[in-house]
Amino acid sequence: MNNYILDTNVLLHDPNAIFKFEEHSVIIPIRVIEEIDHFKRDLSELGRSARTVSRMLDDLRKRGKLSDGVRLDSGGEIRIAFNGELQGHGSKDPADFQILQMAMKLRKQNPDVPCIVVSKDVNLRLKADAMGLDAETYDNDHVDINELYTGHSELMVPEEQLQKFISEGRLPMEFDNKSPNEFVVLKSEVEPSHSGLGRYDAEQKAVVSLIRSPEEIRPVVPRNKEQHFAMDALLDDRIKVVTIIGKAGTGKTLLAIAAGLYKTLWDKVYRKMLVCRPTFPMGKDIGFLPGTVEEKLNPWMQPVYDALDLLANGRRDHSARNRDALEESDRIGVEPLTYIRGRSIPNQYIVVDEAQNLTPLEVKTVITRVGHNTKIILTGDIYQIDNPYVDSMSNGLSVVVERFRSYPLAAHIHLSKGVRSEVAELAANLL
Repeated sequence: MNNYILDTNVLLHDPNAIFKFEEHSVIIPIRVIEEIDHFKRDLSELGRSARTVSRMLDDLRKRGKLSDGVRLDSGGEIRIAFNGELQGHGSKDPADFQILQMAMKLRKQNPDVPCIVVSKDVNLRLKADAMGLDAETYDNDHVDINELYTGHSELMVPEEQLQKFISEGRLPMEFDNKSPNEFVVLKSEVEPSHSGLGRYDAEQKAVVSLIRSPEEIRPVVPRNKEQHFAMDALLDDRIKVVTIIGKAGTGKTLLAIAAGLYKTLWDKVYRKMLVCRPTFPMGKDIGFLPGTVEEKLNPWMQPVYDALDLLANGRRDHSARNRDALEESDRIGVEPLTYIRGRSIPNQYIVVDEAQNLTPLEVKTVITRVGHNTKIILTGDIYQIDNPYVDSMSNGLSVVVERFRSYPLAAHIHLSKGVRSEVAELAANLL
């Protein structure tokens, strides 16, 4: 049995972390409780997590004194270390120092029991290592970034099968190692330059041809095979959850909004398109900008204006006429994620941009708002994260990709080729 000492950021990231150490002992320093108390009044997602932790710990008090240790259903134990167990309580010592000081003391008291500091703060882990302590990150929701599902693969087939697929738009096949809606590049065994693009339909047990981009969506057209894959997933009404990961300039936001405009304004499959973006930090009041809420959100509306102008005029100017029509149509809205909790959103096409800045809990909050006949698209660049509480492996977007990949209602694509401009592509690769 090990002693795991939790840092504040672990509990704020996942309030249920206290129950995920199985038969081991979980120790929460009193200084961590003080920091949790500091966050509990925030109206942000961090504040909600802080209040959840406090309620959980208060419920556990019914089982006994937390200072002595309370047995958990998993067979482990949770304890709050305070007073004599934590030297420097009430002092001006930094929180990191007090956590490490307590870890040193526990290791000295029980040299035969491994004492491990758990923190999402890399600097605290480095300090622990320098002091000879074991330290780990909290990786209950981590995804191996090197093995992250790309959403597509290549398959060599006989030339006659490739020609059959091209002519009929369908090639019966059954795979045990492919996810539903995984995109496939079929290549001829005779001449690899001969190829066809398709998507594995697990229900039909066949590779089916991609949906062609309608004329109304032009001049936004796929410019490489990955964008063709993404457009197919965006236009297929049977796929309800689409995740698109790509670096800056790969077209992920433009494709999502262009497809949403088509499905909402022309095809009329959905009553409304809703574009959401986290005004980081999530839940923070969107102040600092003058005017009403609508005026504050104008900068966030710009991707919608760009897509509408391209669709309507075929150029990148920002037509006042289109902007007025967009606002007056009441068919398209842009909202901060701040106010999404508690809602039920039916019959809408939802685009969540910059989803890499959301924690898994925040993404869960967003996706569980999806109502009947609603499609949700999450886009982002997992290598450009502003949220200090997540990284490329633990952010909500990466977690959704892996958790949803085996379900027929979901599809994913990773965009790797920049199409914005030669300058943007070079900057994304070099800087």
